[in-house]
This record gives sequence, structure tokens and C-alpha cells, in this order.
Amino acid sequence: MTGRDPLLARPLLAVANAPDAEASARALAPYVDDPERVVAVNVVEKAGGAPDKAPMEEVEAEAERAFDAIRSVLGPVETDIRYGVDVVETILEAGRAHDASAIVFTPRSGGRLVRLLTGDVTLSLVTEADRPVVALPDPGTDQETTADRYRVDEEDADPDAEE
Repeated sequence: MTGRDPLLARPLLAVANAPDAEASARALAPYVDDPERVVAVNVVEKAGGAPDKAPMEEVEAEAERAFDAIRSVLGPVETDIRYGVDVVETILEAGRAHDASAIVFTPRSGGRLVRLLTGDVTLSLVTEADRPVVALPDPGTDQETTADRYRVDEEDADPDAEE
């Protein structure tokens, strides 16, 4: 990124855990001029009246491990642990609070069943956001696109072509 592009001038990097944080930081690194302008946010999902899934000390320690993973890639970044029943709304609130230029994340894999049971955070984030949302490619993948997987060689495209 150059200093002329304001989209990632103050990105809010939403991360779930340390492996996700490291992958997301690696994906973001080529696009930021000033890592100190990055705000990393981890949302601790609250149960909304029911007992929490894990002790608060445990989830806060996991958030700190995630932030350490980001710092190991980007250097010093601002961090924010947020608590909320609705993860998407909590991320959007953090974006507003930090005046983020965009909300940035690396989508995690998950089948349809996982998305159905947990809610599709990616879809909700993109459709409910009040600022740009940037989905970064996971640097750990081979970066093959859907178009690459379905590309047909010219020779294979025409069944009547001579061999």
C-alpha cells in the first residue's frame, strides 16, 4: 500500500485466536505502511445470560496470545479486547470507536454445516458494515482461485477439435 490509499490507513484487524491472528497479520503486512495504525480486536463472545463458555481469564489469555502473534509479524499495534453477545455488532462497534478506515479479516474455512450452526459471521459482517470490509487472502493457501480450478484447456474445450 502507498500512503496515498486511505482504505487501509487505519485498519481494524478482527481475529479469533493466535493461529488466525498470525495468518491475518501475514496477510495484512504487505498492505500497511504504518503497523502502529493497525487496531487488532478480539471479541470475547458472551452467552447473554447463560454461563460463559470459558473462564474470563482463559479467554483473555487467548486474546493476548493472538495479539502477541500479530506483534510478532507486524510489530507494535493497538489492541482491543471486546465483549459481546453478537460478534459482528461488537466488531462494528469497535470499528466505530477506533474510527477504522476498514474492517479487515482473513476468512476461516468452514463447511455449510458449521456456518449454519454458528451463523455466517463473514456474510453478516459484509452486509451489516458501516465502513469498508476487506477480506484478505490467507497467506497459507496456494492462492488457487475458483477460476483456476475450473479452467479448461483450449484443446479440451472443443470436443470436435482434431488431435
